[in-house]
Amino acid sequence: MKISSKVAAAALGLLFAGSAAKAQSLDDAKKAIGAEQYSKAKSMLKNLTVTQPTKDEDYFYLGWVYLQQDEPDSAKLWFNKGVAVNPKSSLNYVGLGAVAFVDKDRTTATSDFNQSLAFAGKKDVEPYVYIGRAYLLSPSGAPVQPADEKAAVDITTKGLAINPKSTDLLLARGAAYLSQLDNSNAYSDFSSALDIDPKSAAADVALGVISKYSNNYTNAEQSFQAAIAIDPNYGPAYREWAETDLRWSNNDASQAAKRQEAVEHYQKYLSLTDMSVESQMRYADFLISAHDPADYKILQQVATDLSKSANTNLRIYRYLGYAAYENKDYAAGLTAMNTWMTKADPKRIIPADYLYLGHLQIASGQDSIGMMNLEKAYKLDSTQTDVLAEIAKAEYTDKKYKQAGDEYALYISKSNKATLNDYFREGSGYYFAYIYPAAKTTPDTALLTKADSAFSKIQQKATTPVAIAALYRAYVADAKDADRNNIKGLAKPFYEDFIKITTSKPSITDGDKKNLAIAYDYLGTYYEYKVKDMAQATDNYQKALANDPTNAQALDYMKRKK
Repeated sequence: MKISSKVAAAALGLLFAGSAAKAQSLDDAKKAIGAEQYSKAKSMLKNLTVTQPTKDEDYFYLGWVYLQQDEPDSAKLWFNKGVAVNPKSSLNYVGLGAVAFVDKDRTTATSDFNQSLAFAGKKDVEPYVYIGRAYLLSPSGAPVQPADEKAAVDITTKGLAINPKSTDLLLARGAAYLSQLDNSNAYSDFSSALDIDPKSAAADVALGVISKYSNNYTNAEQSFQAAIAIDPNYGPAYREWAETDLRWSNNDASQAAKRQEAVEHYQKYLSLTDMSVESQMRYADFLISAHDPADYKILQQVATDLSKSANTNLRIYRYLGYAAYENKDYAAGLTAMNTWMTKADPKRIIPADYLYLGHLQIASGQDSIGMMNLEKAYKLDSTQTDVLAEIAKAEYTDKKYKQAGDEYALYISKSNKATLNDYFREGSGYYFAYIYPAAKTTPDTALLTKADSAFSKIQQKATTPVAIAALYRAYVADAKDADRNNIKGLAKPFYEDFIKITTSKPSITDGDKKNLAIAYDYLGTYYEYKVKDMAQATDNYQKALANDPTNAQALDYMKRKK
């Protein structure tokens, strides 16, 4: 599983804590950003744009905060104001490039980044730091691409050639290496940053993140504790500790208690931030990553509360929709997802949004449109093969048998998780599509061929004989041999196989008896009309009546025999 965007985000959130400041007031704002106190940082920076309106840096950092909060339009507004104040503002051109990058406009992003470097002073490395960070931003929630990870490494390496002692650059390049899952180089850069600045809580936490993703949880805890020893109020240390506890509990059944510790550490993180909408959004991010039924209940409550806030991030409706679906509150979930899908910028819609919307629509009785959205989710992300099984199941339930057979066949061909039941649904879908054709259409015998192939796969893959597969192969052959007066015996070996499997069972159910009667009925007809062996015919018809005294074909034979 590719986790680079998560890894990058983990490290990127730590970089402000090591930033050198040019003015105390700006330094305070940077510290607030580093502590993920975004509301406080925005308030301070907005005040700075009033008290010192000609300083373009203030506008950049304010825009950058909005960008971290997934509000690129607001971020762009402030970056443009920074350029208006100083047309040669290197940092604000980085900001504009970053907005273009998350909007998937690579041409504009590259142009703005190049313009930023053209305006940068010879010893000014800040633009290199933030261009590197921009390449690791995750457009519309998608994974960071390998080419962008490499670009982040390359640009920060160029910056380090100018100033090898820049802790900001070392942390930024380390984040890029970590995004590439290059733990060795990431560790080297984070360790170098800590050597240069032993009081860097951010560097300690970054080292802890490496240990977390290496599943070295004890070392991770020690790194977070070291960061807290440096600054007891450094919130990101508690956030990363919480996420480490959650990962630990998920990967080690003996550490189930770590889940509760995760909640406690996250609550500590929230207490150290300004409890802003943004901090609570981060908590929602944490809860949704937990994939735990209890956490979905908490998430729905958090999301519901945040949706009532005047300043809420629109993304909360996505989380409310996801959580409500998992909690089977389909009406609330569908309302939330419709709000998200209709109001969000189309560039922010991700495949999982269509997936959950489709689930909610199907659960609410809107099957046709729900399946369309599931299909859209799969087209956007073909790794989501489970979606195909869900579409197939919905088609089958709606008795759209041909479509269900096709979807199950596609799912089986794409997934390594297909079960024998999936093969059965594929085969029975095709079989029923032949038996119950659409009005005014002639059944297509190719459906029977596909059905038999699916049932035969069950027999090939099963470790023990499967009666239902033999029975349905008999049904398929029987459908090809429909004229009982001119019977060919195509189904004979399959019915005999079914009889052998079923009669060897320790107990036979009423359903088994009904199916046995059908099998003996066919054999009786075969011996009566094909072989002309009345003794065998009588024997099989009697066995049919023994299992089902109401079997019409057997009763008719006995009547004719008398």
